[in-house]
Amino acid sequence: MASQTKKHRKPAIRMIRSDHEKLSGLAENFLARNPAVAEELLAELDRARIVADGRIAEDVVRMGSRLRFTTDAGEDRRVSLVFPGDADIAEGKVSVLTPIGVALIGLSAGQSIDWTGRDGRTHRLTVESVEAPAEMAAGEPRPAS
Repeated sequence: MASQTKKHRKPAIRMIRSDHEKLSGLAENFLARNPAVAEELLAELDRARIVADGRIAEDVVRMGSRLRFTTDAGEDRRVSLVFPGDADIAEGKVSVLTPIGVALIGLSAGQSIDWTGRDGRTHRLTVESVEAPAEMAAGEPRPAS
């Protein structure tokens, strides 16, 4: 049976070292609760090009980024990519430990990626614009929590 969805090659992604370290630990800790999403995040972390903090373009999606994306279903959404404890879909805060959050991490404005929703269907999204996290835009490191 032929696939109804054309498969696209995943785009190259970049990630700052501090996000990579935090997300690696988060994914490892999440493996027992939701192995599918945790393994997908680990796969993205494995293929990411790691760069030093402060040495990444502002249009790359990283933790805390505010971004706008469109989907093949005609959605146009503005969200922030956050850690699970900060997620609140009503406020547009998407957890990195969701299928769409995993798909977004490391993309740049203009890049597209396929992702599998919780409904099991493949969707395509395109990042339209990215705003750097406030602490990065100001050039200050994020305080430790």
